[in-house]
Amino acid sequence: MPRVLVVAPSWIGDTLLAQPLLARLREKLPGLVLDALAPPWTAPVLARMPEVDAVIESPFDHGELKLRARWQLAREVRARGYDQAIVLPNSLKSALVPWFAGVPRRIGFVGESRYGVLNVRHALDAKALPLMAERYAQLAEAPGAPPMRPLAPVRLEVDEANLLITVARLGLDRSRPVAVLCPGAEYGPAKRWPAAHFAALACALDERGTAAWLIGSAKDRPIGEEIAERSRGAALNLCGRTDLGAAIDLTSVASVVVSNDSGLMHVAAALGRPLVALYGSSSPEHTPPLDPAARILRIDIECSPCFARECPLGHFRCMNELTPQMVLSALESFTRTPRTSRDERAR
Repeated sequence: MPRVLVVAPSWIGDTLLAQPLLARLREKLPGLVLDALAPPWTAPVLARMPEVDAVIESPFDHGELKLRARWQLAREVRARGYDQAIVLPNSLKSALVPWFAGVPRRIGFVGESRYGVLNVRHALDAKALPLMAERYAQLAEAPGAPPMRPLAPVRLEVDEANLLITVARLGLDRSRPVAVLCPGAEYGPAKRWPAAHFAALACALDERGTAAWLIGSAKDRPIGEEIAERSRGAALNLCGRTDLGAAIDLTSVASVVVSNDSGLMHVAAALGRPLVALYGSSSPEHTPPLDPAARILRIDIECSPCFARECPLGHFRCMNELTPQMVLSALESFTRTPRTSRDERAR
């Protein structure tokens, strides 16, 4: 029985983009035991992937080395008897646990002088593989071989019991259709649609009989409060009031989702929810939602995408000029036409 450990990314969105790799491993290796090594903040995503048997929590924050702790974690990994490990992050430290554990085949892209700790090394051709999901999927194949296309779809399983508990705990009203709005973006403010725009959208949805739930982490709670206040209560701020697992389950009941380019955007895509994804400083050419029916909205201006954390020019046109009416029109198109792939550029 083959046993494979995947060292998962440290970002929610990237973790979801790794799911086609996991599906491909299942396809190639009948009877596979497939586990993931992941930080606690992404573990709930992996736990809801049908391809994953178990999640081993990695207790390291971004940038932490902690060699002694990694050596101790490697003892647990060694005891599980993996045949191979696939390391998705490109850092040296992310490859140390499989190396310390003596996993025979240690697979990943060349990066940060990992020649010693990886013994099956892939060279990345960024032009041939523009999508992050394709790059991850290539690691299921022999070095130099392209990933199997089309990529397997992303999909998450919902914990129905947890959903009911969360709805009751938060006193949520499900008598009306629900729009989930995701105003956060961990990378920085340049990826965030303005609070005033989210508030205006929530008011417009309320007039149409749709409730708006703001979902995000505790870091997103202040912007959630601003949106709730600006919308005069049309938007309910749930940011920071759920863990990631509960946020996934709540998003599963949404009739529509509007999200910045963030981990929750990829969650909505994996749940198959009608999704409008908002892009400003980032680009859907690299990490788009993997649901082909998602609507992608962006402003076609010369300085976008800049990939900066904050607008380097100070005008933030890429998000300011992406109006609530544009987003509302995209949402209404879900009811007017069948869901098909679309990349909508506002001019």
